[in-house]
Amino acid sequence: MKRLAILTGILALAAPLALAQTSTWVSDPNHSEVDFSIIHMSVSKIHGRFGNVKATIIYNQADVTKSTVTATIGVDTVDTGVDQRNTHLKSADFFDVANLPSATFTSTSVAKNGSHLTVTGNLTLHGVTRPVVLDVEGPNGSMTDPKGQVHTGFSATTTLNRTAFGIGPKFPAAMVGDEVSLDIELEVVKQ
Repeated sequence: MKRLAILTGILALAAPLALAQTSTWVSDPNHSEVDFSIIHMSVSKIHGRFGNVKATIIYNQADVTKSTVTATIGVDTVDTGVDQRNTHLKSADFFDVANLPSATFTSTSVAKNGSHLTVTGNLTLHGVTRPVVLDVEGPNGSMTDPKGQVHTGFSATTTLNRTAFGIGPKFPAAMVGDEVSLDIELEVVKQ
């Protein structure tokens, strides 16, 4: 009976410590974006970005495999620096933002990979869901702002096949490359 009381006491003391190891972080939309590059006409790279990134990270410092990531990306914010190209990318030829204005990502696993994290999940883009693997650096240190909010950052990369998501199927790879490189920058705020 005495051992049960001691065990119960230890578990009661350990519970707050276990909870303290998990924290929730939400993206700062003013400092988060998804950048992309793709080969054009087999000779040059076109760069662009998506804004309106809303991400939530449940980060378990003690056991990173128990962490999760969810995100929504505003595909309708696509910006390549050329208005005519942006309009074409937003059309039904490519992203069809009138009907599919955003993409979503939901992690299925998180693993430590040396000094990086490997985040595997499902990306839904252009109405098609495919598994993707993100190579993630972070958390990248932390900083407390004047309001007392703690910020940190994560950087991630991956490569997608645009035609696997049904994007621009009328355009051959010689005109618009199939591989799209993504660079994701998230600044997140502890909740």
